Amino acid sequence: METTASSPTTRATELLQRPRYEVIPLDGVEEQVLAHVPREVTVTVTVSPTKGLEPTLALAGALAGHGYSVVPHLSARLVSGAGEVAEIAERLRGDGVGDVFVVAGDAEVPSGSLHGAIDLLEALEELGRPFAEVGITGYPESHPLIDDATTIAAMFEKARHATYIVSQVCFDPAVTAQWIEAVWARGTRLPIHVGIPGAVSRAKLLRVSTRIGIGDSMRFLRKNGSFAGRFFRGFDPDRLIEGLGEVLAGEKVGGFHVFTFNDLEDTEAWRQRRLVPTA
Repeated sequence: METTASSPTTRATELLQRPRYEVIPLDGVEEQVLAHVPREVTVTVTVSPTKGLEPTLALAGALAGHGYSVVPHLSARLVSGAGEVAEIAERLRGDGVGDVFVVAGDAEVPSGSLHGAIDLLEALEELGRPFAEVGITGYPESHPLIDDATTIAAMFEKARHATYIVSQVCFDPAVTAQWIEAVWARGTRLPIHVGIPGAVSRAKLLRVSTRIGIGDSMRFLRKNGSFAGRFFRGFDPDRLIEGLGEVLAGEKVGGFHVFTFNDLEDTEAWRQRRLVPTA
């Protein structure tokens, strides 16, 4: 059957032409981005609770200097207060960054007066919204540390300061699709960038699954034979995209946020294969 312009398949292809690749600011990643990531791909840079914000800000500035659209993650619990928020905003704007992703962060003890993402979002609001785009996190499944009622309430509170949502990885695309519909039905009408793993190894996904809160999805994966067959050969994100179904055809999904875990060469090779039309 011929694909129409509004079909989920066509929409997925359109979104994969300009995805977001999440990278971890480790030694050598700048060179990997330059070697394997085209400029049409937006690069988002994570933040470490142990290394602090500086590696994130430095890599974001360097990649912006190379011509990439860059989205640094800003962890509220690593920022000392409103004064540092202003300094960070000035630095990033000077680097040409116009988009930030705001999270609470995993640091057990806050560095200052900001305890959660809402505190940092409000600090940015007081600066006059220095960034055109501001992202917040969404959880199709339960957050590993926070109950569902709290995450829903927090999303409502944060949404008025944000322009888009990034969903955490979920290996059951039906759950993700239902969650997207529910978010919009509750009145949070922000475009959602669906979080999917890149073409990463089984061992790496197993290693990080519990840490980033996708344990339930891993259990789903193990029980689903068609998924498991692909997974044990090295994960292929296609099924997660195809399983989203009709929710892709509308305005609710704004893009794909690809968790590369710095496996950039394989992830970009997968994307290029996906973009090549099939007979």
